[in-house]
Amino acid sequence: MKTAEATFMRRALDLAHLGTGYARPNPLVGCVVTHEGRIIGEGWHQQYGGPHAEVNALAAVADQSLLPTSRAYVTLEPCAHHGKTPPCADLLIARGVPEVVICNDDPFPLVAGRGIEKLRAAGVRVTTGLLAAEGRWLNRRFFTFHEKKRPYLVLKWAETADGFLAGRYFQPVRISSPQAGLLTHQWRAEEQAILVGTRTALHDNPRLNVRDWPGPQPTRLVIDKNLSLPPTHYLLDGSQPTLIYTYRQPYHAANLDLVPVSEADDLIPQVLADLYQRQVQSVLVEGGPTVLNALLNAGLWDEIRVFRAPLKLGQGIAAPRLGLSGLRSRTNVGPDELFWYVNE
Repeated sequence: MKTAEATFMRRALDLAHLGTGYARPNPLVGCVVTHEGRIIGEGWHQQYGGPHAEVNALAAVADQSLLPTSRAYVTLEPCAHHGKTPPCADLLIARGVPEVVICNDDPFPLVAGRGIEKLRAAGVRVTTGLLAAEGRWLNRRFFTFHEKKRPYLVLKWAETADGFLAGRYFQPVRISSPQAGLLTHQWRAEEQAILVGTRTALHDNPRLNVRDWPGPQPTRLVIDKNLSLPPTHYLLDGSQPTLIYTYRQPYHAANLDLVPVSEADDLIPQVLADLYQRQVQSVLVEGGPTVLNALLNAGLWDEIRVFRAPLKLGQGIAAPRLGLSGLRSRTNVGPDELFWYVNE
């Protein structure tokens, strides 16, 4: 791999990351256009429904006469179908770009090799796989959704030094630090939905929104089989889209849907299947031990992020016990330690 080529693709990946939270359910895509070893245009997919990365990058080229002797670096295979915008593969061909370097092939069925095929059929020289691992990590939610037919699942909790995540009888206890809280709000802005179970919703009365970080509000997901939440709880305030999975009859109100699930079948697969149909690509799970252990026991997780605080309770509700490999990092966040696992 040539150093310059990797540098240009890494720049495209950095640009793509700027669309986090806003491009979904589309993937994060960046594009860099070069001419004789220098960047002449760059762009990224900034907003779902808006121009794609290639459109923005080509529009940023001041001297369009350079395009027939240029090279485009794109983090994901250019689309070849009409969605909310015209095909980017057609645009690259029309502008006369003779060479396109691609980080990852697109797993989306309407693209899935067709963009590359269209470019090559028009005489464009196409190279794929440059920094492919970095590209897959950037778009891990998108790839998981299309390849595994379920949302990308991030399990998160805070536990004490002696392994508890709540007091006795699920009494709420402030465990993690303000710094950990700030990071949690950043994570909420990055994921499409947040899931909690009945006890967490009932005892903590969480808002499950983004308050201390810029970004879009996630969809709130609650497992409440028998509708035990009182109407005064924040999760029923209609302030943001909320889905409640229940054994009761379906119901719809402003920003609130009751989604019926069957008592005869495992609940978690039903929830994940419904979210897949709704095009929800990622979920931050902030539930208690029932939800967390159900997902862990089923192997249904992609990342685990655990804050371990120096506080000790002595007794309470035990946090899940992890005997896992895949520890990606262990860092300090204020007085807490953050353990970050990846299911590889």
